[in-house]
Amino acid sequence: MRFFKYHALGNDYLVLDPADASALPTDKDVVTICHRNFGLGSDGILYGPLPTDQADFGLRIINPDASEAEKSGNGLRIFARYLRDCGKVGTDPFTVHTPGGVVTCIVNEDASSITVDMGTVSFDADTIPVNGLTGDVVDRPITLDGHEYRMYAATIGNPHCVLPMPEISPEEAHRLGPLVENHELFPNRTNVQFLKVIDRNNIQIEIWERGAGYTLASGSSSSAAGAVARKMGAVDEDVTVHMPGGQIQLNIDDEFNVRMTGPATRVGVFELDIEALG
Repeated sequence: MRFFKYHALGNDYLVLDPADASALPTDKDVVTICHRNFGLGSDGILYGPLPTDQADFGLRIINPDASEAEKSGNGLRIFARYLRDCGKVGTDPFTVHTPGGVVTCIVNEDASSITVDMGTVSFDADTIPVNGLTGDVVDRPITLDGHEYRMYAATIGNPHCVLPMPEISPEEAHRLGPLVENHELFPNRTNVQFLKVIDRNNIQIEIWERGAGYTLASGSSSSAAGAVARKMGAVDEDVTVHMPGGQIQLNIDDEFNVRMTGPATRVGVFELDIEALG
């Protein structure tokens, strides 16, 4: 089984083309393939391009625990770079359908930067969804480990919970991330961002990703956190998101439509030996 490995600011995915595999691996095999000791190691598998009547290309995004993600900003940039590398797209805009909706992608001339129109962020409890709440989930209380925090919940095709804090750290993300991901408020679990506003054009986030755990970078997390900072009135339309893996540029308009720009880097081509799945 052949995989093409890429990373987007340290958030790495394996692209599995249906031309090389007529079906996704089993859940058990996905866990092994993504394992960093027993497999090739990744934050997930991108299965595509798939036929669809809703866009130019279809894509499924599989987390390392074998659950399926509705959308991934970094995954979409990586998939766009893969399509460019194998000659399926050029520099013209093209569309990709995921369970989280249709997005438009553009790969620049030298493939060093990919722009994705991520869609519109919603804060509505029913849309996200969030149990027991109605209306916009903005500056609401959440109790974690006996302490009350303030949260914003959002969706950009997949669920997010953002906790603004004066200071953030990987340690705090590891400690609180699993508690938020699996909190009873979120029936489908949730991605988690710990947000520090630096100034009107810069924010910093730490990320705990649903189904993957602590993550160096995330495009959908950046989009959600940037939209929350805009909702708070703390940032302007153009925002740079600083993460442990690097930076993503966002443009967020007054309706919370998000355009994301960042890199995707090719790592290599890997042939998985069937013995690894034994």
